[in-house]
Amino acid sequence: MKSYKHILFDLDGTLTDPAEGITKCIAYALEAKGIITSDLDSLKPLIGPPLKDTFMYTYGFEEQEALVCVDKYRERFATQGLYENMLFDGIPELLEGLKSKDYKIYLATSKPEIFAHKILQHFAIDKYFDFAGGSALDDSRPTKTSVIQYVMENARLTSPHECIMIGDRKHDLIGAKETNMDAIAVLYGYGSAEELIKEKPTYLLLSVKDLIKFFDA
Repeated sequence: MKSYKHILFDLDGTLTDPAEGITKCIAYALEAKGIITSDLDSLKPLIGPPLKDTFMYTYGFEEQEALVCVDKYRERFATQGLYENMLFDGIPELLEGLKSKDYKIYLATSKPEIFAHKILQHFAIDKYFDFAGGSALDDSRPTKTSVIQYVMENARLTSPHECIMIGDRKHDLIGAKETNMDAIAVLYGYGSAEELIKEKPTYLLLSVKDLIKFFDA
């Protein structure tokens, strides 16, 4: 294993299981467009990618229409969906162990940064992060690559070979590749093995326990 110093984490599907909140908020936004979702589980594959892309590419909305849906989603998320969420088992132990080994830890999420900070605080894991970055409410950081670049700039990370991105969707892996850093794909989140393997991650791990073992090695 290479000697990494800086670890970037995705949020949804990597640190937390946000399925209840995200699916209910997507359904809420779609209902405003006259689309009724009877099975919330059918929306789980939409967890992870930027919301605007989801509404455009999954439902065929034009960009402006998709942005209206994003606003509708956030209307419910800001007061309810934010807290319909849970940490994956072992995450606090993983983060505690990494800090004890002097790793620097960062958040790089497609979720708006203002919501991401509230979630970290809600679960009392914000203390582990040296910097937590997310997307912008004005859509100025629309891709995972732009979020990772934003985190690197703010944290003054100038050596990508010392960094590794951890995430559960292809967008995390593409973002890592486009910023010249290695990546760990995790299979306990919302990306399928097929989706993740196609992007050729540096490592592919099954569980949080496997992440703990990886950094203990």
